[in-house]
Amino acid sequence: MTNKLSININIDGRIYPLTIVRDDEEKYRKAAKILNDIILQYKKKYADHDSKDFLAMTAFQFVLKNLELEDRADESPFIEEIKDLNEVLGDYLSVHQ
Repeated sequence: MTNKLSININIDGRIYPLTIVRDDEEKYRKAAKILNDIILQYKKKYADHDSKDFLAMTAFQFVLKNLELEDRADESPFIEEIKDLNEVLGDYLSVHQ
């Protein structure tokens, strides 16, 4: 049995055929639902705009959120702290042998 699955994802009324890893189906469908929900919110709020505008603003919203999450996931301060602690521990162990 193959681990791939062909599905159709509906985004703003357009169908997109995708081949995905079978275990990721729920994630893909949930992502499409979230995307469509946000597009619908924009449509209700800005009825006089084009669907391309809604898609662009939704994409912008997700990219902005992704950048915020990347900033939060910056591990460099922790890595530096671990290096400092490792050095202190190394010094301690060399003195107490």
